[in-house]
Amino acid sequence: MADVLTIERDEAVATVTLNRPKVFNAFNFELRSALREAVVELEADKAIRIVVIKGEGPGFCAGADLSERLDSSVTQMIIEEYKPFLMGIDSSEKIWISSVHGAAAGIGGALAMTCDFCIMAEDASIYLAFAAIGLIPDGGATWQLLKAMGHRRALQTIVEGRKISASECLALGLANRTAPAHEVHGVAHQWAQQLAKGSPLAQAAAKRVLKQVAEMDLSQAITLEANVQRSLIETEDFREAVAAFFAKQKPVFKGR
Repeated sequence: MADVLTIERDEAVATVTLNRPKVFNAFNFELRSALREAVVELEADKAIRIVVIKGEGPGFCAGADLSERLDSSVTQMIIEEYKPFLMGIDSSEKIWISSVHGAAAGIGGALAMTCDFCIMAEDASIYLAFAAIGLIPDGGATWQLLKAMGHRRALQTIVEGRKISASECLALGLANRTAPAHEVHGVAHQWAQQLAKGSPLAQAAAKRVLKQVAEMDLSQAITLEANVQRSLIETEDFREAVAAFFAKQKPVFKGR
């Protein structure tokens, strides 16, 4: 794993770095496998609450490594090699932050959009380059674009193979924040450290609830929230946080 991907831990924050800078961190078999293993490893690590993912070198990720032969087996590759880490991030109990500098292209853009939060360098972009090689976006990118843009703008972005600038990503909700290019990774880490002080149980619950209420009406959403709230109120974290509130202190959440 160390050759193509690194993991650094700083208290409750882990930083995953895609490490193939000579090819703009394009995904080959080794990198796909390493990221899949990293997602599983970090999900099992109870000490980690927030994960930042970034790229080494001049950009976040160039997408699939086109030096690998692409044929009809690409379907199996997407489902067996990409989908596990994308869905692992999506369903994770932890918050994942993509820290994007340069270009997040192809399925690298899908990876950036799959994360819960995204911070982008002011000159960064998400580049849907598939049209140039006669393909459509994959890795869930069509779903992400439709949710953010609506049908017309998503289709235009796809068929024109557009680069979506950081400022446009921010306006569309594809990014949460922007920062100067030389500061973006530092800002991402500081943000992660701040989030790590929050309640991991409530953060995980909020992530789950938002995915479920998207398919519900208001009445169903209120009922779901009530049931989740009941489970959170029974936690040690809630009791200690309330005590800290009345003592005018900051709570220390332990995730239990």
